[in-house]
Amino acid sequence: MRLKDKVAIITGAATGLEGELMGYGGATARLFAREGAKVVIVDIKDDIGERTAAQMCEQGTEAMYIHLDVTKEDDWNQAIKKTVSKFGKLDILVNNAGVGAGNPVEDLTQDDWDWQFDVMAKGTFLGTKYAIREMLNARSGSIVNVSSIFSIIGSRGDSIYSAAKGAIHSFTKSVAVMYADKGIRVNSVHPGWALTPLSVDAFSDPNILNPKLATVPMGRLAKVEEIGYGILYLASDEASFVTGAELVIDGGKVAS
Repeated sequence: MRLKDKVAIITGAATGLEGELMGYGGATARLFAREGAKVVIVDIKDDIGERTAAQMCEQGTEAMYIHLDVTKEDDWNQAIKKTVSKFGKLDILVNNAGVGAGNPVEDLTQDDWDWQFDVMAKGTFLGTKYAIREMLNARSGSIVNVSSIFSIIGSRGDSIYSAAKGAIHSFTKSVAVMYADKGIRVNSVHPGWALTPLSVDAFSDPNILNPKLATVPMGRLAKVEEIGYGILYLASDEASFVTGAELVIDGGKVAS
């Protein structure tokens, strides 16, 4: 019960149905619930999000789903209010929602740039802004931002994705320093390649998968639960002296 009585919002967490391939957010929601947290799943995928929350409640955990477009400030404001109205507080925010589309730079458009920065960089900013307003009341809280190893090293696949994840990386450190003396911790997780609903089609092609695995010392993809356990650690009181840190979970790729 590492998160007993904690209240957590997780963005991009709709894909958490048991028996189906989960994303980082869905797997993290499951882990948080098993560790005693009250979990608020937020996403724009309403049908699967509602089903995930209902399934979790049927299994004896406290969960609810709220529609939230992370790029819209009013959605954030309302989601925080609904969370506090139902559960009385907010202890943890996981900014996980993400998108990606890889193309050569010369083929990218301003819309490509705006889309990815809106969802990942602006979404993380807005979530952090509204969560901190609530956390300041309790002088306590943990925010975990999902970045990427490609905020640290270069990517051949998607330059805008790397840039947006890099913005999250830098933003995390600045906010961590700004609120360290107010009881609020802010950290980032940097996954390598993993099998998720977003990547499964590409990684089903050996011509795409095998060259990537050749650069990973452990020689395999991550399981989404392995990323979730990193998020769980940073969210929990076990990481009470950890802020402004980046946790790389990549099978050794960055180190190599």
